[in-house]
Amino acid sequence: MSHNTRRNYYTAFAIVTALVAVSGCKKKTAAAPPPPPPTITSPAPTANISANPTVVNPGEGVALTWHTTDATDVSIDGIGKVPTSGTQTVNPTSSTNYHLVARGDGGSADATTRVTVNTLAAASSTSDTGTGISDDSTFRQNVADVFFDYDSYDITSETQGVILKDAAFLTAHPAIKVVIGGYCDERGSTEYNLALGENRASAVKHALVAAGVGADRIRTVSYGKEKQFCSEHVESCWQQNRRGQFSIDR
Repeated sequence: MSHNTRRNYYTAFAIVTALVAVSGCKKKTAAAPPPPPPTITSPAPTANISANPTVVNPGEGVALTWHTTDATDVSIDGIGKVPTSGTQTVNPTSSTNYHLVARGDGGSADATTRVTVNTLAAASSTSDTGTGISDDSTFRQNVADVFFDYDSYDITSETQGVILKDAAFLTAHPAIKVVIGGYCDERGSTEYNLALGENRASAVKHALVAAGVGADRIRTVSYGKEKQFCSEHVESCWQQNRRGQFSIDR
């Protein structure tokens, strides 16, 4: 190899080596960190509770109905944990505030309904000698409506207890005649709900007769879904509309 060729060879080798060294020393660009995940805010719970009737004599049945949204834990003072929405019959012996608390990922909410229980003196004053009563308020305090499950006219163990109390009052006041109205929630056809309402009213009548109330004192009528006690499109509202309602037959 000639001197010039060897010199050119070494020169090329030195240049390549320098380029490799420079490229090896170049710092790699760090990758950008990923964006933080979006913050998800849970909605705050809502709650409501109602009682029917709101005035009773000691030990008589009251239907508590409640509804919550966005809650994972629901409780009622004096009852304990309950489903997020529902209906339950209670039998208070003294005036009671039913306080509901609903908790969820978004916080908590509460609602209260009050049931007034007559004192023994007031309760006894509502009685008469068996000639009947004409005061609707007194009648409502002593005769509670009967509530039904969806698409059903079965008398459950809970509603049987309500009917027995109603029957006891009616037996003590033999001059009172009653109308039982059968009601349904808004779902289903008009014709179907008229038939279901009649079945509900008849079921309550048969239970009263079995408890000792004369059949000639009871008249039934079906309103189907034509008359609504509550107009919201939620289960707690539908539950209030599924009932057999008592009124004095004049």
